[in-house]
Amino acid sequence: MGSGCRSFRALPAAWVAFAALLANCLLFAVPLRAAEVSMAFGEKIPPFCFPTSDTGIELEVMREALAFKGHQLKPRYFPFARIPVAFRDGTVDAAMTDLGQDLSAAGAHYGAPAVTYDNVFISLSRRQLKILKPADLNGLSVVSFVGAIKRYPEWLEPVRRAGRYVEINDQSAQVKTLMLGRYDVVLSDRNIFKYFALQLKREGVALQPVDETSFVKLNPQDYRPLFRDAQVRDDFNQGLKQLKESGRLQAIYDKYLKE
Repeated sequence: MGSGCRSFRALPAAWVAFAALLANCLLFAVPLRAAEVSMAFGEKIPPFCFPTSDTGIELEVMREALAFKGHQLKPRYFPFARIPVAFRDGTVDAAMTDLGQDLSAAGAHYGAPAVTYDNVFISLSRRQLKILKPADLNGLSVVSFVGAIKRYPEWLEPVRRAGRYVEINDQSAQVKTLMLGRYDVVLSDRNIFKYFALQLKREGVALQPVDETSFVKLNPQDYRPLFRDAQVRDDFNQGLKQLKESGRLQAIYDKYLKE
């Protein structure tokens, strides 16, 4: 009788120990605060962002980095100028960029750079153009993305005054017009240009070799995502680190840019 009572009393203790062990395992296996993160992205920026399918380099990197700790990305799309506003007024929990505005006072916690936009001058190799300073654009026509002149006035304002500067929304047209010789120089992010060049090549369009010229120093810190929740930011950083170390980040880029 006494032995049976001791076994009966010992049983709950064993279950308590087992439950504690199970809880400890779950603590490390499941995030404590998996969140749904609404994030502001720019409207259609191939290959970084395709709103109709919620795909693209930037979206896939952000989605997978957040998912590392169980968070779910909910992309929202805005004109570029509206992205900081959407974060500041609380419309979204996070944003892909602050467009050069420090939003720390608005509650932003900055993450590690996930993707960068590397704007370069692109010209046909056969032209052998050397663009090392703004004066080297004298006499040349330039086509660029919308808003570039505000970002690089020292380089582009003289070209605009000379009537040789055009900005267009359709960045695929930049590749076409350069190949046709309608403009001397394209100002574009190198990966955006490469993406559209690959699309044209797959359509059977003959492409000429091009040269790329870096004219400003790339600063990855200019392209940091921002989060309202510091813990979500930390979780994102851990996920991004894992994507880099595993080779998954490069695989996402290759999916869109590899021939």
